[in-house]
Amino acid sequence: MTRYPGGPAESPGFLLWHVTHTWQRAITTALAPLDLTHVQFVLLACTWWLTNEGHTPNQQTLAHQAGTDIKMTSQVLKTLETKGLLTRQTSPTDARAKTLAPTPAGIKLAQKAITAVEAVDEAFFAPVSTPALVKTLTKLSSTSPAAANSSS
Repeated sequence: MTRYPGGPAESPGFLLWHVTHTWQRAITTALAPLDLTHVQFVLLACTWWLTNEGHTPNQQTLAHQAGTDIKMTSQVLKTLETKGLLTRQTSPTDARAKTLAPTPAGIKLAQKAITAVEAVDEAFFAPVSTPALVKTLTKLSSTSPAAANSSS
């Protein structure tokens, strides 16, 4: 029935599924006291990072950076704006686009959340070589059929 004699416990995909969910639960727990969901964190942190790097991101740029759906990104950004963590303004060069900028409160929360998430990552990934893991994950994410399809 399966090419793995030990069943799902030997399937890389099944193991990745479990590892991902375990890691996501740890991230969710770390972000809960900050009143951020994981997606809110990713979008706020990416907005802060892009802005900090001298970019003026719009929603499409942010969705691409974060690897999120553009419509979902827009909905989550509205929530972050309502929380006072970022601003969305009509782009001076494209009336259809919204440029994004973290507010001072958003910057402070992004930095605090990044510290919390990095602490979870450090503890969670401690049993493995982080540079090797990052190299492997980068290779997998750039060669997967899903990644190839999302860039077209």
